[in-house]
Amino acid sequence: MQRVMKTAGLAAVLSAGLALSAQAADLKIALITSKTGPLEAYAKQTETGFMMGLEYMTKGTMTWQGRKIVVITKDDQFKPDLAKSMLEQAYADDNVDLAVGTTGSGGALAMLPVAEEHKKILIVEPAVADAITGEKWNRYIFRTGRNSSQDAIAGAAAFPASGEVSVATLAQDYAFGRDGVKAMKDALAQIRPNVKIVFEEYAPQQTTDFTASAQRMFDALKDKPGKRVIAVIWAGPHPLPKIADLKPERFNIEIAPGGNILPVMKGYKPYPGMEGAVYYYHDFPKNPINDWFVAEHKKRNNGNPPDFFTAGGFAAASAALTAVQKAGGTNTEKLITAMEGMVFDTPKGTMLFRKEDHQALQQMYHFKVKKDGKDDNDLLELVQTIQESGMPLPIRNKR
Repeated sequence: MQRVMKTAGLAAVLSAGLALSAQAADLKIALITSKTGPLEAYAKQTETGFMMGLEYMTKGTMTWQGRKIVVITKDDQFKPDLAKSMLEQAYADDNVDLAVGTTGSGGALAMLPVAEEHKKILIVEPAVADAITGEKWNRYIFRTGRNSSQDAIAGAAAFPASGEVSVATLAQDYAFGRDGVKAMKDALAQIRPNVKIVFEEYAPQQTTDFTASAQRMFDALKDKPGKRVIAVIWAGPHPLPKIADLKPERFNIEIAPGGNILPVMKGYKPYPGMEGAVYYYHDFPKNPINDWFVAEHKKRNNGNPPDFFTAGGFAAASAALTAVQKAGGTNTEKLITAMEGMVFDTPKGTMLFRKEDHQALQQMYHFKVKKDGKDDNDLLELVQTIQESGMPLPIRNKR
């Protein structure tokens, strides 16, 4: 009887140990976004896309390589110090295997040294500043989101290849805006030397009155020969309608607004023929993943298609799971080896993490605003797909 009791006790201990082991085997991912603040819409899209990406990759099981996927979501409120502390908490207290985030470039930049300190992977999505995979980069950082240079090169490709073009830029006065203008200058010098930036206007992130900014840009452009363009680099509510109300056409000035989320681009409808470049638009990519993504998103969201940052969230989920599969687990060094040069599938098609700086190389799209769309989300027509091979993306880190 005593032997039976000892055997039963040992079995209970082993059973408890196995249960703890199974719990420890969960694949834990932190998703940090800015669901409070000016970029709330972007953050919500990222989370939706991330969860749909996990669902697609796992065929709805939410398990991967025999491990249950646990997503721990955190709201950094668009505050860099909070983004930093939340990533520290995710690595140290939540013991996540890797992290994804965040929405704002300031927050992402604050997070980079935390990943290095804890020696764990951070997939940056969707923050854009070049410095993230540039001078502030470290080997634990991979980015699925496009960077300022990719935006700029795609935007440059949307300008005419010949004839004199003068540009005034309007950007937000923080890392995203200033990086974007610098990247645009570099891109134009490379692929559109006929296009010159003649004036830079920076405005606070929360600006709502653009009268003074517009007047300075009008004054800088109105006497320039050739084509005159205001190029806008802006996150959040877009200044296009307010600038357009000031009638830049009086001076033969056009506006190039850049791509954005659908609620913002609906404000482009009164300006058919206006051109720019965009990271993602639901009707442009033609592949099975995007077909599923669009159909399923419409089914779950009253007929509304997936958007700019929904696609980005999906891409981050695909990158994370592809990396774990290729590495055979979540050992950081094995993940880094697996992810450098890794190709992974997304709604935009395949992406590839460049070995030198871990930036995802990806196609972009040159669009024109439609004159008569069939509904509120039928806004853009494709002018050209700008392939990765057509974007001479600089390496900006110090590796």
